[in-house]
Amino acid sequence: MRCFIDSNVIISAGLFPDSVPAAALKKAFSMQNTAIVCDYSLDEVHRVINKKFPNRVNELETFLYRTLLSVELVSTPEESVEEELSIRDVNDQPILRSALKANADVIITGDKDLLESGITTPKIVTSAQFLNL
Repeated sequence: MRCFIDSNVIISAGLFPDSVPAAALKKAFSMQNTAIVCDYSLDEVHRVINKKFPNRVNELETFLYRTLLSVELVSTPEESVEEELSIRDVNDQPILRSALKANADVIITGDKDLLESGITTPKIVTSAQFLNL
């Protein structure tokens, strides 16, 4: 399964290694799956880390570096797609665009705007839901 990982899952997994998002990330890295991240999400991870967790920047950057060794990195398309109009927050639209470009089967996220968008392809799930797939 091609698993697109949203930035909030990466941050949560880095901050809380025994959390559900960390377990979901580990499952996405398993042999039967391909974990995917886009450059837009990585920029967001860096912004959030520097703004909200300045005292843990080194620790989280090390986690991020190790994580990137195991993921497929895709560039975020500039051109909009019709499906993204279902997402309330325009800042989340590039996530869907990137997941579609990467042919992701699933987007793993904690973001309500993505989860409540009604989009069915790719399937959008929480970390807990992904663990039950």
